Amino acid sequence: MADEDAFGRATAEIIAAGERLDRFNWVPATAGNISVRLADGRVAITRSGGHKGFLRPEGVIAVDLDGRPLHAGDKASAETGLHCGIYRRFAEAGAVLHGHSLANTVLSRAAGDAVVLAGYELLKAFPGLPTHDARVEVPVFDNDQDIDRLQAAVDRRWDGMTSVPPGYLIRGHGIYVWGRDMATARLRLEALEFMLACELEERRAAR
Repeated sequence: MADEDAFGRATAEIIAAGERLDRFNWVPATAGNISVRLADGRVAITRSGGHKGFLRPEGVIAVDLDGRPLHAGDKASAETGLHCGIYRRFAEAGAVLHGHSLANTVLSRAAGDAVVLAGYELLKAFPGLPTHDARVEVPVFDNDQDIDRLQAAVDRRWDGMTSVPPGYLIRGHGIYVWGRDMATARLRLEALEFMLACELEERRAAR
């Protein structure tokens, strides 16, 4: 019963997060995925397809850390492997948000291997950055329908980094952000999306 209660609480958090992301138009159509890691090692995650702004409890399934559904007949999103890659890499990660905003899609298409954010007050939303006088590189990866290959590219990049980025972008696709819990992941996503929207507006104004 305790395990099912925990899954129910995670499902409620995922539904609420989907509604909030939808409010900002960050999960249009069937875009995006949302997950929570449970204490017993399971991952509660949105199933394949469906609008994340109109989730029902049956729209959330349980998978293991390799992304395999734990109940017969459930179909996990193809991108479940990227959520599990974050959980395997970061023991403290308890929730992952993946969205497709206008700003992150456009900027990732125009970027090289990273989008640089500097001088923003909201950089203080990230650990170790007590002031706006900071510079953060948000990695950008080429989109790939082979999720295992894409996750391998993410792992190679992380292996070479001395600090953990606040999230990462997939070119022309979307953003991945995580935190110790859903509230932290949501805060980081909102901070990143605000700064990415500022970057996009600055580029428009400079034309």
